[in-house]
Amino acid sequence: MNSPHRLLIVDDSPGVRAWLEAFATELGHQVLCAGSGEEALELYRKHEPDLVTLDLSLPGMDGIATLRSLRELAPRLPVVVLSGEADTRVIANAVKHGATDFLRKPIEPEELEAALAKALRRNEPAKEPAPRRPFVLDPGAPVGVLSSGQSGKMRLVEEMIDHVADTDVTVLIRGESGTGKELVARTLHARSSRAQRTFVKVNCAALPSELLESELFGYERGAFTGAEKRRLGKFELANGGTIFLDEISEVHPSLQAKLLQVLQDGHFSRLGSETDISVDARVVAASNRNLEHAVRECSFRADLFYRLNVVTIQLPPLRERREEIPFLTDFFFERYAREYGKAATPVSPELRRALLAYDWPGNIRELENLVKRVVVLGAGTAVLQELRARAVETRALAAPASSASELDRYLAGETDRVSLKQVGREAAQVAEARLIAKVLERTRWNRKEAAEILQISYKALLYKMKDAGLASAP
Repeated sequence: MNSPHRLLIVDDSPGVRAWLEAFATELGHQVLCAGSGEEALELYRKHEPDLVTLDLSLPGMDGIATLRSLRELAPRLPVVVLSGEADTRVIANAVKHGATDFLRKPIEPEELEAALAKALRRNEPAKEPAPRRPFVLDPGAPVGVLSSGQSGKMRLVEEMIDHVADTDVTVLIRGESGTGKELVARTLHARSSRAQRTFVKVNCAALPSELLESELFGYERGAFTGAEKRRLGKFELANGGTIFLDEISEVHPSLQAKLLQVLQDGHFSRLGSETDISVDARVVAASNRNLEHAVRECSFRADLFYRLNVVTIQLPPLRERREEIPFLTDFFFERYAREYGKAATPVSPELRRALLAYDWPGNIRELENLVKRVVVLGAGTAVLQELRARAVETRALAAPASSASELDRYLAGETDRVSLKQVGREAAQVAEARLIAKVLERTRWNRKEAAEILQISYKALLYKMKDAGLASAP
């Protein structure tokens, strides 16, 4: 360290203060300690430290109030919050009121050292900027086409994005496939001070671990067969900007340790090199898998999970925000009609009802692709019939789990006797409904052709369709 920095430690635990003081002194800092918010403000006025570590659980004036007061005294003062709180709302509140970084207790020494160094670098003179790549998304606009603003769950997502966008806090975006995780990552970048720098996306599921390592960290000439010249990795390309690690759960355990090192101290080495490279890239990760389950199965490192899971943004599936389906439908119809030079014909009431009733397992991506097909092919009637068939098939698949069938009652221990005939009859009904729905979909709802394929009479097909709920729109 070229010159000592003055560090103010604010924590109500004497043991924690003593450990932090010893650790910071070993790093070469001059250390001041306070056990309360009031004492911290008094010490700041007297000594004007360069950096503050702040516990949120303080007697008297709490941590958030102390943070706000410090910000009033020194708007550019780096404040690293240290807390045992895991509630995302608490973290977001701290970031909203000016926290530079947020570390969860217990804290690893390497993690703390990296956070202090990173916070101090924020006040250093800016280096020569990297080549800029402007991003066209309006930082003040809603989250692209994710939301109409009518969904309460999406309003919470919007609020979280606003709280954490202009910080360096690592964000983990969670949600099913097709819910818009990449768009949230791009919005976080666009609303941050890094917006004019590079946004780099890496799909961690698209490459095997050997290729993913070279993609992320680059390599030197001769590092392996075919490495004819040096190549920069995605982390270097994202320096000064944001790197989006999509499907982070698919990173092989052998690569997770190196990824953890970059997250902790901002250093890594290219393949075939022994020289460390320093990088300043804001990390946003996404996963559609249960990472806690992956940690329990030992397929995902616990320390990497905790480092990624500083702030979580949970995207709800489309079926939990149906009020936005009309808005999204109209948005995609107008977009693709304009893109493909088609007439912007209105959506029929029957198709709107079917779109609202469908559960959308593929979420927004599935809706977008379906609307694109309607616009390009003019296939509104065919899509309506397809949605009816899909809805019936979905109900058929869910029926054994949602109804008190003979088999369900026996497996649940509600009865000591079970009728094999009844179980067979129920299973046959489910199979029939699924098959009829699929055949109708493939024949574009041609009932006569479907009856021939199924080798039953036209009248029998109509009866079975009615019994399966296929006779009318869902």
